[in-house]
Amino acid sequence: MKFGQLFLMTFLGVAAVPAGLTVFAQSNAPGTARGSQANNAPIRLTPPFSWELSPPIISPQNKRAVEPERAVKDPSIVYDGGKWHLFMTYKCGGHTAMEYVGFDKWENADKSSRTILMISDSKYYCGPEVFYFRPQKKWYFIYQMSVPGLKKLWVAYSTTTNIADPTSWTKAQPMLDGSDGDPRKEGGLDYWIICDDQRAYFFYTNDNGKLWRLWTPIKDFPNGFAHPEVALEADIYESGHIYRLKGMNQYIAIIEARGPGDLRYCKAYVADRLDGKWTGLADTQTNPFAGAANVTAVAGGMLWADNISHGELIRDSFDETLTVDAGKLQCLIHGALQKDKPKSYQQIPWRLGLLTLKKPI
Repeated sequence: MKFGQLFLMTFLGVAAVPAGLTVFAQSNAPGTARGSQANNAPIRLTPPFSWELSPPIISPQNKRAVEPERAVKDPSIVYDGGKWHLFMTYKCGGHTAMEYVGFDKWENADKSSRTILMISDSKYYCGPEVFYFRPQKKWYFIYQMSVPGLKKLWVAYSTTTNIADPTSWTKAQPMLDGSDGDPRKEGGLDYWIICDDQRAYFFYTNDNGKLWRLWTPIKDFPNGFAHPEVALEADIYESGHIYRLKGMNQYIAIIEARGPGDLRYCKAYVADRLDGKWTGLADTQTNPFAGAANVTAVAGGMLWADNISHGELIRDSFDETLTVDAGKLQCLIHGALQKDKPKSYQQIPWRLGLLTLKKPI
């Protein structure tokens, strides 16, 4: 067993998890809450936060015969049928696409076989989000895709009824097609869907400090998105991920920001409604949701990332509500060390790791 694998297994084992947090939980019916704490009183999130970072869980397969990778990034993950289902972007020479890996335990993730998702002929399709849409009883896979001749990226989607079969996803279709009739007032990236009882909301960022929001009646999803407006304007950059906080009438947005030297970190905002006003919770570089200021390595390990990017919270369910439990909070990220970053973003060897919330500093 490699030294790093030993630390990973120790970090992810039940005995190593801080009190009140769980790593593994079994799934109930599609979209319902996981684990035995479903009836416990909700725990509110109060900054400042403090995180432990696992050793890398997924690394680029840079020597594989087909499309050797220089980076893996943009994770989206759900738990169903006794295993984790992880979708991620991979970057290789002249091509950016996505792949899938399924595994039973975190320490087995990097050893498990990966499947390239053959859902598009585009040279650029990435930035996944996955969830189970209960009204239609099928899984949705949301991502961005470039199409020659269009000024805006497609908001693309695929569907399946069997998340465990990566070959079963339908070919890319546009939710928004980048044409003159596209309701988006500005282009952007890192597309995100979350639903309440009445509406499906579509959020995205565009690297200029804006989080945009559109919506459609839930009965019309995935069609009919309109009503574009700026949901938040702040010192934010990309990767706006929104979740419902379990047991509370509140939502949390985790959004990536850039510090000096392009150091990446995550901010957090909260709102009472998906169409409401977002208020800063942990929204500075010195008091972030997760970043170099509050992330340390697991005891006995080495810190391999101070750039904390594209945070995906581990959900308490896998349905369209994207519910998370503040009492057992973990966050899957892609990361890298600032001192090791190449000058070109496209050359950064991103890896995936798991943050576990410790306790207020």
